[in-house]
Amino acid sequence: MDASAKFQGSEASVAREQFKSRLGFILISAGCAVGLGNVWRFPYIVGQYGGAAFVVLYLFFLVMLGIPIMVMEFAVGRGSQRSIARAFNVLEPKGSKWHVFKWFGIVGLYLLMMFYTTVAGWMMAYIPKMATIDFASGGAGYMTTLFNDMLANPVELVGWMIAACLISLLVCSLGLQKGVERITKVLMVGLLALIFVLVIRAVTLPGALDGIAFYLLPDFGKLAGSPSQFGEAVFAALGQAFFTLSIGIGSMEIFGSYIDKKYSLTGEAVRIAGLDTLVAVATGLIIFPACFAFSVAPDSGPGLVFITLPAVFEQMWMGHLWAVLFFIFMSFAAISTVIAVFEGILSFWMDQWGMSRRKAVVINVVLIPLLSLPCALGFNVWSGVELPGIGNIQAIEDFLVSNNFLVIGSLIFVLFCVSKRGWGWKSFLAEADEGKGMRFPKWLRQWMRFGVPALIAVIFIMGWLPLIQTWIGG
Repeated sequence: MDASAKFQGSEASVAREQFKSRLGFILISAGCAVGLGNVWRFPYIVGQYGGAAFVVLYLFFLVMLGIPIMVMEFAVGRGSQRSIARAFNVLEPKGSKWHVFKWFGIVGLYLLMMFYTTVAGWMMAYIPKMATIDFASGGAGYMTTLFNDMLANPVELVGWMIAACLISLLVCSLGLQKGVERITKVLMVGLLALIFVLVIRAVTLPGALDGIAFYLLPDFGKLAGSPSQFGEAVFAALGQAFFTLSIGIGSMEIFGSYIDKKYSLTGEAVRIAGLDTLVAVATGLIIFPACFAFSVAPDSGPGLVFITLPAVFEQMWMGHLWAVLFFIFMSFAAISTVIAVFEGILSFWMDQWGMSRRKAVVINVVLIPLLSLPCALGFNVWSGVELPGIGNIQAIEDFLVSNNFLVIGSLIFVLFCVSKRGWGWKSFLAEADEGKGMRFPKWLRQWMRFGVPALIAVIFIMGWLPLIQTWIGG
């Protein structure tokens, strides 16, 4: 009998770690959801697609797609009291093969960390850069050179990537309550405090009102300009609502397995999604007022965070301070996500092979940095490695996670919870509704059976369509 089979036979006797507090569960789950892509992407697409008009679309899809899937992922975790390594083994009907999904999920978690640890390193690297930068040399051109020089330096990128890995694994090694919960609480409270300070500073800048109006006042003309324009906005809102919660690969399921049954899962998911959205919206209240105050056109992606915003800070009174605080905020957002995903990875090793937390950490302190090397080197030593229509190694890894693993994984969770051949609707509903608080709407059953899978299929097809068109056209 192999080790995993032995462990499977003794699962019921294994004591399960639990969160010390409800607040810990909410903050850690939100910390996993509050990702850098969400923070820098959300404000840009809100402005691009009609401000508050787009927010309404986003909230609609968040309620109808994102939150229900999150509840299902939490329910699988709490119902099984296991990570994805054993969750489906515990809940699936005898003889079914849902448990095979665990290998898909763990590959997705590792793929996410293969590029996210490098990006987390960027944020940490910019804290000392902003503290010591000579703003007198400033301007967007100087900031572009600064960013490109960092990407071209393999030693710097690998060094900061390893630092992000070591810090996060050290936190996880201390255990769920003493490490992950305690440190993530501090990170999230610090993140919210920094947001508050930066928002107050940004909205009180001379000329900031134009940026606030651009960001928050509805412009339905941008949605109704043409059918294609409206379609683009709808798909952008759909995609943002889906990807923002990090659902589909077990990164949320693990925290469901650590929570007690005092509160219903729907209410907890709404709180987490609300906190995630609050951070995203508040980030826009930092970026747009500041950009408009200094007549700097807002950009998207890395250019916005690493080039445009430092150029804005350069023009502000006490620019070094605001720049450092902003990148501390971004680092907190990044590290909280890395810690959360690392916990999912470590729990997989512990549940699947019955090993101790310490042994799982020792293995992954070597494995994760090694797997993250291609991304860190993909901007310099291996910069020639590209896939047509996608881009460099980081873009390839991001595409695999965002357009494939999260999408397919979410579909698996939904089908498992609604299918008679899976866990089933009644079992899911009983687990989701146990405890005090909001109940999962029973009338959503047919929507979860047919509507949500259809939307997930649309997201999957639309994610691949531009790539296929590029390949065919090329």
